[in-house]
Amino acid sequence: MEVLELIVAKVNGFLWDYLLLFLLVGTGIWFTLQLGFIQIRGFGEGFRRTFGGLFRKEEEAGSDGMSSFQALATAIAAQVGTGNLAGAATAIAVGGPGAIFWMWVSAFFGMATIYAEALMAQKFKQTDKDGNVTGGPVYYIKGAFKGTFGKVLAAIFAVLIIFALGFMGNAVQSNSIGDAFSAAFGVNQVIVGVAVAILAFFIFSGGIKRIAKVTETLVPIMALFYIIGALIVIFANVTKIPLVFQEIIVGAFAPQSIAGGVIGATIQQAMKKGVARGLFSNEAGMGSTPHAHAVAKVKHPAEQGFVAMIGVFIDTFVILNLTAFVIIITRSVTPDQSLIGTALTQAGFSSVFGKFGEIFIAICMFFFAFSTIIGWYFFGEANIKYLFGKKAVKIYSLLVCVCIILGSAMKVTLVWDMADCFNGLMVIPNLIGLLALTAVIKSVHKDYQVNFKKK
Repeated sequence: MEVLELIVAKVNGFLWDYLLLFLLVGTGIWFTLQLGFIQIRGFGEGFRRTFGGLFRKEEEAGSDGMSSFQALATAIAAQVGTGNLAGAATAIAVGGPGAIFWMWVSAFFGMATIYAEALMAQKFKQTDKDGNVTGGPVYYIKGAFKGTFGKVLAAIFAVLIIFALGFMGNAVQSNSIGDAFSAAFGVNQVIVGVAVAILAFFIFSGGIKRIAKVTETLVPIMALFYIIGALIVIFANVTKIPLVFQEIIVGAFAPQSIAGGVIGATIQQAMKKGVARGLFSNEAGMGSTPHAHAVAKVKHPAEQGFVAMIGVFIDTFVILNLTAFVIIITRSVTPDQSLIGTALTQAGFSSVFGKFGEIFIAICMFFFAFSTIIGWYFFGEANIKYLFGKKAVKIYSLLVCVCIILGSAMKVTLVWDMADCFNGLMVIPNLIGLLALTAVIKSVHKDYQVNFKKK
C-alpha cells in the first residue's frame, strides 16, 4: 500500500504541478479566444435554454436519447458530487482560501472548453441499428484523427474513463458517503457501501430511461436543499462576507498574508488544489459530461453547448462557492489541518446547526455522491459498449458495485489521490482530440450564429 501511495503521489505531482495546470487552463483560454468569449456572450442564451422550459413538459428519455434538460441533469448529477463538499474542503485545508480563486479561474475558462466538448459530442454522436444513441470523446477523437492513431487514442481514453469514473471515481463517492454517515449516525461504513451498491444496481439495470428520470428529479431537489442550508449558515455570519472575499483574493497570491491561515500554504499549492478540485467538481475538459450532452435531443449542436456551460456555472459558481463560503466564514479550518474533506464541511455547518450540521451534510453527501455515481456509471457504460459491446454491460455494472462497496472503507487520502491520477490521465487524450478539432468547432459554432440563431 505504501508503494502504491508513492507511485500515485509521483504521477500526481507531475500531472497537477505542471502538465495539467497549463493544459487545462491553456485549452480553456484557447477556446475562449477562438469562440470570442462564448462564456460571456452566450451566458444569457444558455440560461434561457436551461431554465426557459423548466416547467414545460419535455419528451422523456428513450433509447434514442434524452431531452436537453435530462442530459443537463445527468451531467450536473455527475458534476455536483463530493467535489462540491469534500473536494472544496480539501482544497481549502491544503491550499488555503486562495484555492477557491483558482477554482473560479479554471471554471471560467472551462465553460468555453465544455461548450466545445458538447458541440463535438453532438456532431459525432452515433445511432446503432436498434436506434440507440450514444456519443462522447471516443467518437470525436476518431473524427479528429483518422486511421490507427485515432483508434488507439480513443481506446486509451475509453479505458482511462472506465477506471477514472466507473471504478475509482465511484469508490471516492461511496467513501465520502460512508465517511459522512459514520460521523453523523455512527453507521459502519461498509454497511453504507453495501446499501448504496444495491440501490445503484437497481437504477443501473433500468437503462438510460431510468437514469434520466432519476437525475432530472433528484438534481433540482438536492441542489435547492443544499443551497437553502448553506445560505442560512452564511447569513448567520453575514458581517464576515467581505472578509471571505478578501481572504480568497489575497490567499490566491499571498497565502502567508492571511492571519491564522494554513501553515506552509504557497501560491503553487493554492493553484494546484484549486485547479485539481475544480476539475474534479465541474469536469470541464475531462471528457466525461460529453456522454450526456451527446444524447440530448436538440436541433443544433450549439444549443446543447450553451446548456453545458450553465452546468459548469451551477456546479462551481453556485454549489461549490457555497461550500467554500461556509467553511471560510465559520473559521472551520485549523492551522494543523486536523479536519479535512467531509469532516471540515460538517464542522462549518455544525457551527450554526449544531449536531444537525453533521446530519445535514450526511444527507446532502448521500444525494450529491449518489447522483454522481449514477452519472459516472452512465459515462463509463458508453465506453464499455464502445470497447466490448452490450454484452459486457452487466459485468461492468457488477464491478462498479464492488468498487462502491470497497471504496466505502478505503483510506480517504489514497482514494482521492488515485481518483486525481486517473482523472488527470484521461484529460490528455480528450484535450488532444478537442484541440485538433478547433476548426470544426469554430465552423459548427459559426453555422449556428449565421444560419440557425436568426430563425
